[in-house]
Amino acid sequence: MRILVLNGPNLNLLGTREPEIYGSETLSDIENKLLSQASENSIDIDFFQSNSENGLIDRLHQAKKESVDYVIINPGAFTHTSVALRDAFLGVNIPFIEVHISNIYSREDFRKKSFLSDISLGLISGLGTAGYEFALLSITRRG
Repeated sequence: MRILVLNGPNLNLLGTREPEIYGSETLSDIENKLLSQASENSIDIDFFQSNSENGLIDRLHQAKKESVDYVIINPGAFTHTSVALRDAFLGVNIPFIEVHISNIYSREDFRKKSFLSDISLGLISGLGTAGYEFALLSITRRG
């Protein structure tokens, strides 16, 4: 099984960006946990972070060519703004789980709308960085 983990804008700042909201773990910490979890389940996992919408879309298109089975994505602010990212997911037809470290529904009103949730397999929001691990566990159980 092949899984791609996509992270959107500003997630490269995890560990230092608003730790009261996002915690102290870095993106590398999250990736290392997922690598370990994937290894235990014989899963091929790849990671990509971009602060640009086109970078995420291009990587998603590449994932289709690579026969990626699932995507785990934390789209960051693009959650609430990117019709283009939504269209890319519809275009490549790769099932995905949307992850948010903070509870987007307990924050500003504009964060309560996701352009991706209704086309995702599921949404994990507000469970901290463990949400990535829960997403991978869910995919593992799907087979």
